[in-house]
Amino acid sequence: MTRSIATDDDLPLHPAQFREQRTANGATPVALMELTTGFWRFKVLAAGVEIGLFSVLERLGGADAARIGTELGLPARPVRMLLACCTALGLLRRLPQGDGGARYFNSPTAAEFLVEGRPHYFGGFVRYSDRYGYPGWGRLTEALRTDRPTTWDPDAQESAFVTADPAVLEGFWGAMFTLSSFTASELGEAYDFTRHRRLLDVGGGAGAFPVGLCRRYPHLRATVLDLPRVAAMARAKAAELGMSDVIEVAEGDFLHDPQLPGGHDVILLSMILHDWDERTGRNLLKKCHAALPAGGAVVICELVLDDDESGPAPAALMGLNMLVETRSGHNWTYAEYARWLTEAGFGPMTVLPLDAAGANAALVARKP
Repeated sequence: MTRSIATDDDLPLHPAQFREQRTANGATPVALMELTTGFWRFKVLAAGVEIGLFSVLERLGGADAARIGTELGLPARPVRMLLACCTALGLLRRLPQGDGGARYFNSPTAAEFLVEGRPHYFGGFVRYSDRYGYPGWGRLTEALRTDRPTTWDPDAQESAFVTADPAVLEGFWGAMFTLSSFTASELGEAYDFTRHRRLLDVGGGAGAFPVGLCRRYPHLRATVLDLPRVAAMARAKAAELGMSDVIEVAEGDFLHDPQLPGGHDVILLSMILHDWDERTGRNLLKKCHAALPAGGAVVICELVLDDDESGPAPAALMGLNMLVETRSGHNWTYAEYARWLTEAGFGPMTVLPLDAAGANAALVARKP
């Protein structure tokens, strides 16, 4: 059998030629590949939380792949793959051993937020997102075409929380407390609450903002306003932390009650206005204006869209999440919030940038 001799024209492109040809128009599929496989990263995290990987590693104080597989009841092949992924994503640390093997340890982030029982455990939000958010986003095209949520059935349910697994919901609220605690810390640094005496946290959940702000500003007293089932959690959390004397809890429905509780000189709306349509948001700001004394302030903490709606990505994506999870929610722009506040009777809006998972800005306006 004769073999032909290859000419220069038959040889593969030189790497430099390939690079030049590949980038001649300034585009490559790398970014598209990252977007297309983005869910891979989430599912690695979700699987690690679901099987208890991070809690097991913390209990063992680190372990090799064989021990991890034994503890989790997993075969060797998938354990090796999962550990590689978790290490690559910064969730684990891999320390080589002299015998050629390696021991795995939680990264600081995993040790702080992904070990069950830790004060800032975030796995509840991961589980909730995996159980409800992930399937809902899988039907995003349907949501776009129908303008209806896909994480729950609006024809048969009041909200996604009505039929959700109570254990998953408990974990979700715990994770929201963690998320809000860190946002509250950012807010307390960005805005000076020494000028205020009483804070009303509208839709305040378990009370993470009042807890954080009252600790930072000891003179401050706060009220959490929420539905009865959520207010009970806020009351329990305040008691657990020994803060019942500074944090009150009021049961109510800020959407349907004709007015908000009075006696407060600052009102907080954190990740509230993005849950509703424009009319609802405007009405709530009018209630805030009516409840405040002259000189009182309203503080809006949100992931706010730029006025040209070109970003930032977290705000844009959270807005689309509102399509998947709510009847009419939307993430709004700075200009829209400024207009709503002005028309509600407030003075000029001040923007305080925040670097937090739950908010990129605090918008502050005063009642003249």
